[in-house]
Amino acid sequence: MSDHAVKEGPIEDVRQLAAHLETGCKPQSEWRIGTEHEKFGYHLNNLTPLSYEGEGGILAMLEGMQQFGWTPIYEAGHLIALKQNGASITLEPGGQFELSGAPLETVHETCNEVHTHLAQVKTVAEALGVGFIGLGFSPKWTLNETPVMPKSRYGIMREYMKKVGTLGHEMMFRSCTVQVNLDFESEADMAKKFRVALALQPIATALFANSPFTEGKPNGFLSYRSHVWTDTDADRTGMLPFVFEGEFGFEKYADYALDVPMYFVRRNGEYVDVSGSSFRTFLAGRLDQLPGERPTMSDWEDHLTTIFPEVRLKQFLEMRGADGGPWRRLCALPALWVGLLYSKTSLDACWDLVKDWDSEEREILRAQVPKSGLQTKFRTSTVQNIAKDVLDIAEDGLKRRDRLDAAGDSETHFLDILQDIVSRGQSPAEELLAQYHGPWKRDIDHIFAAFSY
Repeated sequence: MSDHAVKEGPIEDVRQLAAHLETGCKPQSEWRIGTEHEKFGYHLNNLTPLSYEGEGGILAMLEGMQQFGWTPIYEAGHLIALKQNGASITLEPGGQFELSGAPLETVHETCNEVHTHLAQVKTVAEALGVGFIGLGFSPKWTLNETPVMPKSRYGIMREYMKKVGTLGHEMMFRSCTVQVNLDFESEADMAKKFRVALALQPIATALFANSPFTEGKPNGFLSYRSHVWTDTDADRTGMLPFVFEGEFGFEKYADYALDVPMYFVRRNGEYVDVSGSSFRTFLAGRLDQLPGERPTMSDWEDHLTTIFPEVRLKQFLEMRGADGGPWRRLCALPALWVGLLYSKTSLDACWDLVKDWDSEEREILRAQVPKSGLQTKFRTSTVQNIAKDVLDIAEDGLKRRDRLDAAGDSETHFLDILQDIVSRGQSPAEELLAQYHGPWKRDIDHIFAAFSY
């Protein structure tokens, strides 16, 4: 993103912040699907992670990807990202390689985008002697062994994380996710989708749980990535109980975001460390680092990207509860949430399912699912049974959309892998653990041969 913040006028009224979110409202005909996924790179010869520079490093990957028409993006002289046709390739703090997909109309298109991206990555990676694997958490490397990428904002985050939780560095440097970004029609539609998505996010966590290893051994969790978020920074994470209270809308989310501590402000091509100060303080012109200066809308956009609840509101809604994984599950996540949220009938059915869950129950699900997955107890049932109902609703929603590919197939087949997971009652992590304790003979190195792209 260019440093255009200083070229805009300052925000004059707090109502502009909610109005900015509201500009995301669009008619159903314009709803799109944006899929993002991260993956770990490693050297094939010794299974070590990729540093930024050096032979077969992240820089070489970014340079190699340009053969497919990607345009480079630089920060302080470092190549840090690529862009093409509404999509981008970016770096997470520990070198996780991320595709932020373009907004597309169908799950077919977003899955084709994922497939094309992974094919391109594999072409470049094989020439460099490296590989990539989709998991929710780094299975082998320690924090000290994990490289640090040359992006200024990550340096600010890294220092601030030490002050607000014990697992923030684990999140930054050793976790990978897949998420889907979806649209809303109105404030009421946004609020209903937000509530449904927050309540059901632990169900997605159970279905996609894929991070049972840390430093070569089982870590006691099925989704350690999800657990890490519970002690990263309570001010900017979690299940947001206020979303379920009263007349929730854009103003209430903006009011919440105003008090979330900031990380940085971008000025003159550089990141100014303002960590710990609230956007409300900035709005009043009382930032010590920028005395008398008030924020622009670009500052607000930047700040919204530094808030990390289980569902995040920008000018669309981001579903953030799933571990990274193999290609088929990268396509299954958008299918799941599109089926649940893009059909009014399905959205109503979801709301009927979750509307009487109270805050304590939602928090218990959020806390327990990372450890017990689909077998997590809920009232007189289990998450597995809830997931069965959720998948039935999603399948009905996709059928109602009736978006067919060139072969005449609907989007429902993208749910098949999740139906299989639910029918067996085992998350992907439990399959990994069975391999680890069985044929792998507790040697984590086997995971790279078995599950790389």
